[in-house]
Amino acid sequence: MSASVKSLLSTLTTRGPHQVLRGNLGIAGQPGVVYTPAKGRNLPAVAFGHGWLTGAGNYRRLLEHLASWGYVAAAPDTERGPIPSHLNLANDLLTTLDICAGVRLGTGDISVHPDRLALAGHAMGAGAAVIAASQREVAAVAALFPAPTAPSAESLAPGIEAPALILAGSSDIDSVSSNAIPLAAAWGGPAILRSVEKASPNGLVEGRRALSALGAGKYEPRTERLTRALLTGFLNYTVLGDKTYKPFADPEALLPHSEIVDPEAVDEEHEAEPPQKLPILQLVQALRK
Repeated sequence: MSASVKSLLSTLTTRGPHQVLRGNLGIAGQPGVVYTPAKGRNLPAVAFGHGWLTGAGNYRRLLEHLASWGYVAAAPDTERGPIPSHLNLANDLLTTLDICAGVRLGTGDISVHPDRLALAGHAMGAGAAVIAASQREVAAVAALFPAPTAPSAESLAPGIEAPALILAGSSDIDSVSSNAIPLAAAWGGPAILRSVEKASPNGLVEGRRALSALGAGKYEPRTERLTRALLTGFLNYTVLGDKTYKPFADPEALLPHSEIVDPEAVDEEHEAEPPQKLPILQLVQALRK
């Protein structure tokens, strides 16, 4: 592992060079938030989907971080109830991208390049991002600690050619609450599956959560810092084409505190194991299409 890669990862965990502005997507008819650099033309944009029983406000640090590195980062704030529609959230992500690409932001001096669009999400929002990517061509997709959705993201993944970054916690990557392995195995374009050291699937979520009573876990600052660095580096290479960050999109590259996982190898290891029962949280998530 080169010192330059370690240095890049360390740099990407910290705030970028841009001053950040916050806006309300509701002004354009879509409930949600948008974070942008203070100025810039032909910027890249990322539409981000939230997890189950959370909202856009639970990912403020992550969205601000992307904006500080020069991205327009927007998140719809819909489907927050206990039985959300994953299809509706996917449609809201597409609407969010349309707003970012078609509306002058800020005081009119911020614009987005139509070919520099990405979709990302956490947990069920990761699945919604994949559903959205199956309906629209984008430059990149990031599925952060993905959870099962209806329709299943892995059933749509073979038709998606955009490069993908798929992250999962090292302890739950092959559990029934994560579909990271089948998603990576089914992806039609280039895909990188990384397990994140000492990360739980809900470590990204900031603030108090309705799921805490169900044992869903607490916010993990370390997980959030590492995830935002891996995500930013991946987007810098795939969306912006900055070769400095090529290791973040290289399936052979070693990055600190994470490991590349071969989904085909994992599938073979667990082929003979009996099926596990679906936990209550994931069963509820799959109830509504």
